[in-house]
Amino acid sequence: MSIRLRLTLLYSGILACTLILFSVVLYVLVGRFTLQWQQQALAEEAAQILTQGEFRLTVIRTPQGKVAIPQTFVQTRDLDGQVVSRSINLGTYELPLSDKGLTALTSGEADGWLEIVRTENGRLLIYSRPVVVNGQPVGILQVARSLADLDRTLTTLRHYLVVGTIVSTITAFFIGWVLAGASLRPINRITQTAREIGQERDFSRRVEYEGPNDEVGALVTTLNEMLTELQAAYQQVEQALVAQRRFVADASHELRTPLTTLRGNVELLQRDPPLPPEEQRAILQDVAAEIDRMIRLVRELLTLARADAGLRPRFEPVQLGPLLEDAVRQAQLLRARPLVRAVAENDTVVRADRDLLRQVLLILLDNALKYTPEDGSVEARVVVEGDRAGIAVRDTGIGIDPAILPHIFDRFFRGDAARRGDGTGLGLAIAKSLVEAMRGEIRVASRPGAGSTFTVLLPVETAASAAEESAARREAIALRAAR
Repeated sequence: MSIRLRLTLLYSGILACTLILFSVVLYVLVGRFTLQWQQQALAEEAAQILTQGEFRLTVIRTPQGKVAIPQTFVQTRDLDGQVVSRSINLGTYELPLSDKGLTALTSGEADGWLEIVRTENGRLLIYSRPVVVNGQPVGILQVARSLADLDRTLTTLRHYLVVGTIVSTITAFFIGWVLAGASLRPINRITQTAREIGQERDFSRRVEYEGPNDEVGALVTTLNEMLTELQAAYQQVEQALVAQRRFVADASHELRTPLTTLRGNVELLQRDPPLPPEEQRAILQDVAAEIDRMIRLVRELLTLARADAGLRPRFEPVQLGPLLEDAVRQAQLLRARPLVRAVAENDTVVRADRDLLRQVLLILLDNALKYTPEDGSVEARVVVEGDRAGIAVRDTGIGIDPAILPHIFDRFFRGDAARRGDGTGLGLAIAKSLVEAMRGEIRVASRPGAGSTFTVLLPVETAASAAEESAARREAIALRAAR
């Protein structure tokens, strides 16, 4: 059953119940009030009959001097309940009086007695009261009226109420069906649009809605916001898949070259007759170099894999000066020339991971030393820019062609032949991933033949960040204690 039909049935059912309840209450109130009016009218007419002149049980006269009016029946009884006289419009019919009513009237327990009896001509309302003369009861006066007109009125009213309820419910059903359809039309449009988006995988589409900002409007807004997020996520997944395929292809290519070299060298060592010892030593040196290259490549691939999987740096206050001097000293041990000069003029503290930042500096220093001639110079300096600080590594090497400058942070990208060397093309990609994991930025400025400058910027350590770090550390300790 659709929501439209359920809403229409619910609305029609509530309306029908309300109309039925209203009709029942109206019918009962009209019947009761009309009956009370009839009772009051009979009591007043009986009082009028008793108060006009001298009253005798054997002679019944109306206030107009006539024997009863056509709608009213009058009858008298003695104290034994025997009929003494009755109005001519009764004919041979005798107004009944129950034994209980006779007892109550003759004993003085009741001043009046009402009864409703059924006759072949319809219901009859009878009012009986004692006749008192000189303080003593001498008989009983009965005044009656037919309730046929009242019953006909109530029957007509009941018919109108039933027909009105049925017609109103049916009319309300169709009106509710139309209104529910109009109210649910935007939801149907949302459903259709969502189905088309799912079939076409076109997450750039949006649900069009020009109505008021009600619940449906809020639903459309939320759905469009969700489509925006879904589109961004879908694009990220597509980009990640493309990068992954490219990464796997590049990694396969990079590993295939040393493996092919190793296989060729092993086949040379297996030749019969054996090669001279000098050639075997050269081949073994080549094998060792290729193995070192593969180890370095696998290590760098693992580092990138960690960064792609969501590396979580251990943030702490890091003083840039001592870290810079330590990294320069370690890089100088790997490559003695050219000389590297460390400049740390202030005690700047950043919020970073000490080990990851050292690894980034070693990559930048190694690149600077690799592409700078021995008579050139390399300088590593602490820099501050607003609320960020970091280290700039400047060299006087061969520089970078502007055409390839936007791609130097891509994986396995090694630029032109002058910059290829013996690297894997992963160093700068690793540096960029590690810096971004520490919520920082790395940028480069270069000019061919004039050298390059790589700058790493990280958030400066503040009192608020230190308090946040302390709170996080306390929370971690509490979690470990709870476990």
